[in-house]
Amino acid sequence: MKEVTINKQARLSEHFTLAELCKTSAKTQDGNIPSHVHIENLKRLCGWLEQLRRRWNNLYGEGDDPIIINSGFRSPEVNKAVGGATSSNHLTGCAVDIRCIGIEQALRYAVILLDISDMNREDIDELLLERSSRGGYWLHFAVRPSGNRRVVRLIQT
Repeated sequence: MKEVTINKQARLSEHFTLAELCKTSAKTQDGNIPSHVHIENLKRLCGWLEQLRRRWNNLYGEGDDPIIINSGFRSPEVNKAVGGATSSNHLTGCAVDIRCIGIEQALRYAVILLDISDMNREDIDELLLERSSRGGYWLHFAVRPSGNRRVVRLIQT
C-alpha cells in the first residue's frame, strides 16, 4: 500500500484546520485521508462554521469562543468502526458533529444555523440535535454541494 501524506495543519478557513475536521479516535489502516473532493466539501462546511462562530460570539460568546468539532470527515473504515450510517454525510466531508455544552447551546447553535440558511437563501441537508444515553449533547450539521433536504430533528441515541 502506497503511503499517502497530507498536510493536516492546512487551514480550511480562518479558524479550522484539516486536522480538526479529520480527527478520529478510531485506529484504521487507511489513515482517514480525505480526497480533494472531500476537502472542497469540508471547506464549504467551514464557511458555515465560521458564520456560526462569528454570530455565536456576537450574541453569547465571551469574546472568542471556538466551535469544537467532535467529528468531521470519516473514511469508510472509520465510519464503520464508529458505527456510522452507511449513507452518512461524514463519508463525503459534508457533515460535522459539533460539541455542545448542554441542550441550550445545541438549540442556540441550531437556530443560528437555520437563520444563516434563511438569510443566505442556501439550504442545509441535516441539522440534528443529538443526545447520548449518558446525557451528552452535540449538533450534527451537514451541507451538500446540491440536493440538500433540510432535515431538522431531535434524536436521542
